[in-house]
Order: sequence, then structure tokens, then C-alpha cells
Amino acid sequence: MHQRSLAAAIAAAMFVAVPAAHAADTQGKAAKGKAAKSATTTVHRSRGADGAVDATITGRNGGTTSVDRIRGSDGLTDRVVTGPHGATQTTDRFRGADGAVDATITGRKGGTTTVDRARGSDGLTDRVVTGPHGATQTIDRTRNADGTIDTTITRAKP
Repeated sequence: MHQRSLAAAIAAAMFVAVPAAHAADTQGKAAKGKAAKSATTTVHRSRGADGAVDATITGRNGGTTSVDRIRGSDGLTDRVVTGPHGATQTTDRFRGADGAVDATITGRKGGTTTVDRARGSDGLTDRVVTGPHGATQTIDRTRNADGTIDTTITRAKP
């Protein structure tokens, strides 16, 4: 009887120990026979002459992306992002006629997206986003009687 329980205990220990040893050997990162890759991304932030925080990001493969933020005369922050291959994305923020912050985004391939925000009668900010190919997304927020906020998102293709 003692030998049978000892054999069962040894079998149970082997059942648990072998997968655990294999997992510790590969550390869950790479398949058997393959080396795990290691890479580092760095972000360097600095304050520009206009007081806005700029950034330079060096990616895992050595590519560099720069983020140049510009404080506009209207007090809003615009930005220009230049990618590792030289393509740029520009975001221009401005105050609309209703006082809400609207934006025009020119993408890396030249497409333009507009964001039109408006303050609703309930005090919540709604918005309409029009993409570079004419598709629109409308986001309508409403406040319930208990104070929670519901959001309705409507998408329309041209």
C-alpha cells in the first residue's frame, strides 16, 4: 500500500514538474528552438521655445518620429508629427463659432479629416467627424435623469 501511494506521489510530481521546468526554460516568450527578441523604444521630451512639450521617439528598429507641438495665437495646441520615412501629419485646432474646439487633421497621405464639436443643451460635447473619403461619424451624448451619460454613435459611408 505504501509503495502504491509513493508511486502515485512521484507520478504526480513529475506531471507538475516537467511542464513547469519547460515553461521556466522558455520563459513563455519564444517557441522551442527560437531565441526571444529584445528591443527598446525611447521617448525624449523637451520643452520648445513656445512652451509646448515636443517629443522625439526612437523605435525598436531605429526609426525616429518627431512630435512638434505649437501653441497657436488662439491658445490651442497644434501639432506636426513627422514619421521615420518623412511623412507628416498635421493637426490644426481652432475655436468654432460656438466656442467648442474643432480640428482639421491632414494625414500622411494628404487626406483631410475634420472634427466639428458642439456643446449640446445638456452641457455635453457632441461631435461630427468627416473622414478624407467623405464618411461621417456622429457622436451624440445625452445625460440621463440619474446623472449617467449615454452615447449614440452613428456612422455613414458616402
